[in-house]
Amino acid sequence: MPPFQAVLLDVRATQEWNAGHAPGALHLPLPRLMAGAPWPAAVRGRRVVAICRFGNRSRTAADLLTATGVEATDVAEGMTAWARQGLPVTGVNGGGGVIA
Repeated sequence: MPPFQAVLLDVRATQEWNAGHAPGALHLPLPRLMAGAPWPAAVRGRRVVAICRFGNRSRTAADLLTATGVEATDVAEGMTAWARQGLPVTGVNGGGGVIA
């Protein structure tokens, strides 16, 4: 599957997501994922790249998804590395966001 078909799945808590997230990412907090919440429709049949703040929760999410047959990986060092690289962060209102 080509890399452009991957889905960026943010597994942080809602308040973290609201403060700032990668544009175009989907949101499903790790506790909900672990509890068996349905995945967003856009995830089905696509490669998933999980992201959190520092990389711990996203690694857990990637492992969980992989165990269910999803091709998944995570962003090492998470949103902190994302922002440090100067990649865009948007808030819940569409304006500039922060990593919380």
